[in-house]
Parts: sequence; C-alpha cells; structure tokens
Amino acid sequence: MNPFFNADEHPWEELGDGLKRKIIGYTDDLMVVHVQFDKGAIGHPHSHEIHDQIGYVVQGSFEAEVDGQKKILKPGDAYIALKHFVHGAVALEQDSILLDVFNPAREDFLK
Repeated sequence: MNPFFNADEHPWEELGDGLKRKIIGYTDDLMVVHVQFDKGAIGHPHSHEIHDQIGYVVQGSFEAEVDGQKKILKPGDAYIALKHFVHGAVALEQDSILLDVFNPAREDFLK
C-alpha cells in the first residue's frame, strides 16, 4: 500500500444523485473518504451497525442531522455519528465536500 495520497492521481467515483467520492486511504480499523455534493444533494439519513463516523466539512456548507438534531455546518465544523445513530446531510452550496472518517473501514466501499 502506498503511504501517500495524491488527489490528482485518483478519479472521483460517481455515486449518482449529485454525489461522488474518493477514498483517501484505509486500514482494517480506519477509512477516510472525500464526498463531494452538488447543491441540494442529500446524504440520506441512515445508521451503521458497526461503524462510527465523523463528517468534517472541508468546503461549502451542510445542514447535518445526527440523532434527531439538525445544525448548519461550515468549513472546519464536523458531526460525530456513533454506530446506530441516524445521521444525514444536505449540501447548501455547490461542490460542498465532507471528509468522512469511519472506524472500522467500510469494506462495502472497496468492492
């Protein structure tokens, strides 16, 4: 595994509905992923059975919801969603980017 990540060498993976992602790196216990949103694109509310997640706003802004609480987040802000907590986000600006961190790694993203 290459210990360095150069963003220009990794294309975005189109997810549809105004979302795309780029896996930055991972180990068995940790995964970091950029997720880019078109304005109005939705990360639909969901929960994870085994994954804790932190979503850090790199660019743009989001209305994030965690466990029934909503908050507007701007660059430098983050949300923390422990496993079983319902969470989601709506992009308020074009090309908004979340840096999602998962523990353990999302094996489903690697298939």
